[in-house]
Amino acid sequence: MISQNTIDTVFETARVEEVIGDFVNLKRAGSNFKGLSPFSDERSPSFMVSPAKGIWKDFSTGKGGNSVKFLMEHSQFTYPEAIRYLARKYNIEIEETEQTDAEKAITDVRESMYLVSEFAKEYFHKTLLNSEEGKAIGLSYFKERGFTAETIKKFNLGYSPETWDALTKEALGKGYKLEFLESTGLTIPREDRPFDRFKGRVMFPIESMSGRVLGFGGRILTNDKKAAKYLNSPESDIYHKSKVLYGIFQAKQAIAKQNNCYLVEGYTDVIQFNQAGIENVVASSGTALTPDQIRLINRLTKNITVLFDGDAAGLRASIRGIDLILEEGMNVRVCGFPDGEDPDSFARKNSHDALVAYLEENSKDFIQFKASILMGEAKNDPIKKADLIRDMVTSISKIPDRIQREVYTQECARIMDISEQVLVSTLAQLTQKEITDTHKKQKQEQKAFEVHRNSYPPDDPRYYDDPTFPGDMEQPPPPSEKVDILYRLERKVIEILLLYGDKTEEFEDVLLKSNEEGEIIMVSEKKEYKVFERIYLSLQEDEVELSNGLFQNIFTDLIGFYNQNSKFSLEQYLMRLQPEFAQEVTDILMEDEKVTLHNWEGQNIFAKEKHASIGQYVTETIMSMRWYLVDRIIEELKSSIRPENSDNTELLSAIVDYSKLVNSFAKKLGRVMSRYH
Repeated sequence: MISQNTIDTVFETARVEEVIGDFVNLKRAGSNFKGLSPFSDERSPSFMVSPAKGIWKDFSTGKGGNSVKFLMEHSQFTYPEAIRYLARKYNIEIEETEQTDAEKAITDVRESMYLVSEFAKEYFHKTLLNSEEGKAIGLSYFKERGFTAETIKKFNLGYSPETWDALTKEALGKGYKLEFLESTGLTIPREDRPFDRFKGRVMFPIESMSGRVLGFGGRILTNDKKAAKYLNSPESDIYHKSKVLYGIFQAKQAIAKQNNCYLVEGYTDVIQFNQAGIENVVASSGTALTPDQIRLINRLTKNITVLFDGDAAGLRASIRGIDLILEEGMNVRVCGFPDGEDPDSFARKNSHDALVAYLEENSKDFIQFKASILMGEAKNDPIKKADLIRDMVTSISKIPDRIQREVYTQECARIMDISEQVLVSTLAQLTQKEITDTHKKQKQEQKAFEVHRNSYPPDDPRYYDDPTFPGDMEQPPPPSEKVDILYRLERKVIEILLLYGDKTEEFEDVLLKSNEEGEIIMVSEKKEYKVFERIYLSLQEDEVELSNGLFQNIFTDLIGFYNQNSKFSLEQYLMRLQPEFAQEVTDILMEDEKVTLHNWEGQNIFAKEKHASIGQYVTETIMSMRWYLVDRIIEELKSSIRPENSDNTELLSAIVDYSKLVNSFAKKLGRVMSRYH
């Protein structure tokens, strides 16, 4: 078990913008950073990071928290794993305490799959470097490919022995369960005895963006024609090949820094480029490029350069992937290699400078690429040329940004020597066809729903369940959502305590004193308080508890924390906060960051800075809460008034007194009195 001292050091050292910056392309927005949500498919940033507060908030999904919470949400780390990850990142030595049996038993199925995969990675790597078979076969192969010891270590390359069950035996002997070896695909079950899937292959661990082992790729080194040259782990709870990019863990920082990602096809392409000094490169691992893989890159950069082999198959694969990249609103360039060369072989034969120069000189915009490649096929055939132009316009139609579409249309017209108006007209036809096809699909889905819906009588709630219900029967409009004033005021109290609780401010107290004539009068007196003290005393004076149970628990916890600590640290407070409180606290802290997301200042709309007058802000909030509570008492008294034959004098007198109190609140707040209904 990780010691509390290590956990404290990790929280003190880790910078939330640095941790999240490894996974999300962040851009500065005032004192904060913003980027695309890593938890949803979006094209406008709704993800905000606040270095000052040490927290993040994803407004598209509602998730939020600190650095550890991000790793747990994004990479499915357990709490200890997130701490270990951050400790490795910041070179913090981990102090361990003895783990109880109960703590060991908490590990769930997915976690067990991750653990057995991590074990397999280490086993294959050690076998490659230390066993006679591994050195003679596996290591010799990697050295023939030109891989250095540093490269082999960086990518944790390994070797699986030719023996039928070497890994399985070793894992079972170390206490790993057969069910997890089988569920990860490392072991293939047999009635007589299980055997290793990857026996006799050099191994390429496939890691997530955070470095967790998801699966493996294995290359056979013999000339067995019956065996596949490359073999990947099967789909599992932790490995989905359509959502994984090989090398993303090693490349993520370079991609964000260079603001560009080179996309190749194979494992060795990635490794050879890395060894040549170009680290912002990933591979689709031999699978057709998918939207999920593109979105993975989109978190780090908007720019992709597709590198393809100098053969016909490589060309076709690159062309197929371009439209998918454009649909995701990304910028795509394409670079081919000479005939007979691929990224692996070309990088091996050229120095870093020569490779960089080649990529810069030969990377083309997708329009130029399609024109240069396909025009060779069309030659002087007008029909083929027309098909080529139509193909290019189809690609342009995939671009979501209207300005970009127009620019590419102009470029296409120039390159293909055709009227821009013709292209615009064709583009409009394609767009209209897409809209028509979408409507047709919706109608088909609607028709299918109608058949399903009509199987229920109209008085059955399921008759109206589907969100695509067209409203062919007149339905009453949904009731407007009632604003919960007290909820908002209590939430504001928590916000003030979190942001300004330890600040000292001047407040006005109203005291009763005797004047020279002996009369009791009200005197205003200014006095300094800590903000948390002022709020606590005000609520105590009114004998008020927050009506929202969660807010009251957070309030009690905060007041206790302030009283026990001479200096308030938001990071320390969040670190020890219970999970059920942490989400609400993060939501409250990041609420104001929506202003930054929408760039209101760029539109000459400026939000009021609360810290400019904290004392006034606290007073107004407490006064507003008192106003609301008194107003509610007035309404309750009114509802208690009985018919005319009853004596309501006492009730009416109380209503008048409370109304005077409300008037005094209104006067003090300097605004017209209103009712909170």
